[in-house]
Formats: sequence, C-alpha cells, structure tokens
Amino acid sequence: MASGKKGEIGFYFYEPRGIIPLDDRFIIRKSLRVAVEQSTTEIRIDTAFDEVINQCARYDELPDDEIWISEEMKLLYSELHRMGIAHSVEVWNEGALVGGLYGLTFGAAFCGESMFSKESNASQIALIALVEHLRKTGFTLLDSQMESEHLKQFGLYTVSQTEYLGMLSDAIELQVDWNTIIS
Repeated sequence: MASGKKGEIGFYFYEPRGIIPLDDRFIIRKSLRVAVEQSTTEIRIDTAFDEVINQCARYDELPDDEIWISEEMKLLYSELHRMGIAHSVEVWNEGALVGGLYGLTFGAAFCGESMFSKESNASQIALIALVEHLRKTGFTLLDSQMESEHLKQFGLYTVSQTEYLGMLSDAIELQVDWNTIIS
C-alpha cells in the first residue's frame, strides 16, 4: 500500500487474515442471487485492467491521505498484468465499466487487492464471477487480506498469519493456469 497517490509504498500484513472460501461455504444471499439473475450486465476478464485499477484508486473521490494506490503502484500492477500475474474481473453495463476488481495470482492463490462499484451490486457481481472463475480453473485460495463486514456476507473467515502462510505455501506449489478451464 502507498500513502497517497505520490506516496511511498509500504508492505503490510493483516492479522487475522481474511479468506473467502471457494467451496460450499461461499454464500450468495438470496436477494443478491435474484439481482444477479435479473442483471443485464456482462462479465469480462482482463479486458480493461488499467481502467479497473484507476477506478479502484478513487483519486476523484478521496482525499490524498486516504488513497493507498499510488501512481507508481498503478504502473507496477500494469506491468504485472502484462506479465500474466495481475488480473481483473470487470462488470460492464451498456458498454460502460460499472464495477470490477483486481488481484495477483501465485500458483493456485488469488490475492485480491481492491474492488469498485459504480452501480448497485456491481462489485459483488464481480466477486461472484471471480469465485466461479477460480473454481473452474482450479484455484484453491482466495485471499481478501483483511476482514470486512461487506465480505463476511460471502462466508469470509479469518485465519492467523501462520495458518495463512501455510495455505499460501500449499497454493503456490500448485500449477494452475488462469486461462485454462478444468473439467
């Protein structure tokens, strides 16, 4: 994380660590399930990575001291995207990007970095699409970093840093391909 759009980048870890389950513990509340079914949005993956990270940075919405995605970070994440390490899930409505998220992949781990929403439920729709994609491609870990009330509704649980590092180590050992759907 950085302190401001031109601030220094620092490394942080969260104790306890938030994990979103990829198994049947992942919960979609009934009202959201109905909203998703009735939605006219389109899900795309990795088609607008730079736009997603720019929206997540929220430069037009937050004072500088609340911004944690710096200009330098955006450049670094864009390079990671070109290398196939950083990915985005995007929610489009009538040709406009209305929500999305991005994160990093290491083996079978997806480390969520940030999400945004310009329409009701758009970031939640992106998260549901991410979980479906991770399941289809054989990922085993969805790291949300920190616990939040927003993510608890999906079944988020927490683990100690020691447990997390073990889970991450196990996931990194697995060879999965973000782009390859398994049967």
